[in-house]
Amino acid sequence: MHTDEPDGADGSQDAAFHWLFGDQLGPHFLRPGATVVMIESRAVFRRRRFHRAKAHLLLSAMRHRAAELGDRVRYVRADTYREGLDRAVGDAPVTVHHPTSHAALRFVRSLPGVRVLPARGFLVPFEEFGRWAGSTGAGRLRMEDFYRTVRRTHELLMEGDRPVGGRWNLDADNREGPPRDVEVLPVPAPYRPREDAIDAEVREDLDRWEREGLVSFVGRDGPRLFPAHRAEARRALRTFVERRLPTFGRWEDAMLGEDWAMSHSLLSAPMNLGLLDPAECVEAAEGAYRAGRAPLNSVEGYVRQVAGWREYMWHLYWHFGPGYRRHNALGHHGRLPEWFTSLDAGAVEARCLSTALAQVRDRGWVHHIPRLMVLGNHALQRGWDPRAVTDWFHRCFVDGYDWVMLPNVIGMSQYADGGRITTKPYASGGAYINRMSDLCGPCVHRPGDRTGERACPYTAGYWEFVHRHRERLAGNHRTVRAVRQMERLPDLDDVLRAAGERGPDDAP
Repeated sequence: MHTDEPDGADGSQDAAFHWLFGDQLGPHFLRPGATVVMIESRAVFRRRRFHRAKAHLLLSAMRHRAAELGDRVRYVRADTYREGLDRAVGDAPVTVHHPTSHAALRFVRSLPGVRVLPARGFLVPFEEFGRWAGSTGAGRLRMEDFYRTVRRTHELLMEGDRPVGGRWNLDADNREGPPRDVEVLPVPAPYRPREDAIDAEVREDLDRWEREGLVSFVGRDGPRLFPAHRAEARRALRTFVERRLPTFGRWEDAMLGEDWAMSHSLLSAPMNLGLLDPAECVEAAEGAYRAGRAPLNSVEGYVRQVAGWREYMWHLYWHFGPGYRRHNALGHHGRLPEWFTSLDAGAVEARCLSTALAQVRDRGWVHHIPRLMVLGNHALQRGWDPRAVTDWFHRCFVDGYDWVMLPNVIGMSQYADGGRITTKPYASGGAYINRMSDLCGPCVHRPGDRTGERACPYTAGYWEFVHRHRERLAGNHRTVRAVRQMERLPDLDDVLRAAGERGPDDAP
């Protein structure tokens, strides 16, 4: 764990310039009195094949922020950050708030005259997390313990020293499957921003860069779905709290094929751009509960996502350090097939996977259950390289940044750290997807079939995964039962034979 310089250390407050990265766009990232520097680097898009909608959202958000700041900002469009910073400030001293990736932090600390100020955009300072982690001793760092500490420290949903309602975690109340005989939830639609001249300019630039062969994207860039400036982000937060939060908890883990948003907030993208501060989000949700406008299970579930899991991922990213991305406890080295990397949903027969891929292709976003139990679950069962899976999630999701995707994918989705974050792999068969969605009914596969023409790739894949890692899973009290069940399967040889006949690029 590292520490940051306080504001003003080593002449920071005397620096005339303050640099904002593209995910530091809210008012809480400004430094009073300083001229703002913003750099649009084309090299970022050359190095990796990002989702087109992600590139559009990022550039739109940066350019909207520059328009808001007016004469206060020096906005430079350059090939690289280094070139842009030189053009903006020369050798003048500049400050920047703690960046959100290991690579960016190394870069800014390598630059002469750049001072790194404390991180913003999170509830818990590094020092506070360090004290908590040090107090746990040699035991496993548990998110639930951290979450309770955050609730106490920040007085979220508390009555004195006790949680409101008597329970810290209402997750058991938030596992309801979707209502039957409906294609979309009976809830108001999410906030929808309106594109403007800045969006049109961004789209023209991206089109030109692609025509000139400077960059290459995946996915589609339809009308923008996520806020690109502060006013839009605040309206989106208000719409969620007033109209959608009441039903969020009930169907938090459910999926409907025709309802990509369900009751989710869709606030991860503006929050990860820095347009919203997490404190204002959880305080708004708690306010709705206190005013009797939202039930406790929905509010606690949302607070746990933001003040619990989001904070936990941020701090574990820095606590574990850069070497964490090299973890591969299960020894998975399979390459991602072309149909997956190109988001070719039409190549896939399995309806749950095809639907999730199509939603990523069209919007650059799906909620946490398709991410974990459809996309991540499939990658885990197929044995794909966890580092490549992490990169895919980072590039293809509008809310994807290194700090959030690395621990989420390496630690949770792919179990590549061997259990430092979770107690068992998040692998499941088709029965879970069938219970929590309407996706299995019209599918060519049957969730209960392990073999045969209609065998569910998730059900067969689950047992093949258990067999492949049976020794490790037999030593885990949470998965030993699955190993015993596998050993009693009468058709296990057929399941394994079919898996052996499958090509690495075969779509399910």
